[in-house]
Amino acid sequence: MPIAQRWRSALLSLAILAVLLAVWHAASLPEQGEATVDPAYAALVGNAAASGSKTPFPGPGEVGEQLWRHLRDPFYDNGPNDKGLGVQLAYSIGRVLLGFAAAAVVAIPLGFLIGMSRTVHQACDPFIQVLKPISPLAWMPLALYTIKDANTSAIFVIFICSLWPMLINTAFGVGSVRGDWLNVARTLEVSRLRTALMVVLPAAAPTIMTGMRISVGIAWLVIVAAEMLIGGTGIGYFVWNEWNNLSIANIICAILVIGIVGMVLDTLLARAARLVSYRE
Repeated sequence: MPIAQRWRSALLSLAILAVLLAVWHAASLPEQGEATVDPAYAALVGNAAASGSKTPFPGPGEVGEQLWRHLRDPFYDNGPNDKGLGVQLAYSIGRVLLGFAAAAVVAIPLGFLIGMSRTVHQACDPFIQVLKPISPLAWMPLALYTIKDANTSAIFVIFICSLWPMLINTAFGVGSVRGDWLNVARTLEVSRLRTALMVVLPAAAPTIMTGMRISVGIAWLVIVAAEMLIGGTGIGYFVWNEWNNLSIANIICAILVIGIVGMVLDTLLARAARLVSYRE
């Protein structure tokens, strides 16, 4: 991308951000007049200036101040219900990476098998079509009952939600490899294992990486809801705990951090996908 176009894109992004912050600030300004918010509730949610006003919603200044407080000391640990934002994120990212890695270990080899054999594909397709639409959180009660460990159950839910995009994309990528490449490998009497590693894998790698990129995005979405259910640690539990404390500013801080981490994970896999892409 040309440098001039990058600068224009950056300036446009900053302008959009400025407009959003201005709208947010205007929407959160206290309005004088008849009170429509209970002053006690307004004080609880952390916006004392809103007592007797029409909105206790925190403005960008208050959220920025709270976010800076979290960033100054993100790894403190003062007990079960008082951990830094960095500690909570570490738990969540750890669960996502463990579940995602387990799904990759299962989905990629199985996707190869399904993609390279029409018989296996037709045999497995009904099971995939039945299991794929099930919400990952629907597995949580069953996981808690059978595994009897909240942390492992959350990892299992991440495994389930990460499995299907990788499996389907791997099978599609392997099944879409050009026939003439496979015919050349057969002509040269290349073994099936070497054909899979040297011909099929490089050709299917961009599609596999696309599936992994989709999977990590879904996993990061699901972990927040899963941690709200299991409690204890994680960014999802942090959001739920701050709601119980009626700290809207902290909830917004967590939402911003969740979005940034999700963007970083997606960007890393997007860069990895570009590394394995090829041009004919």
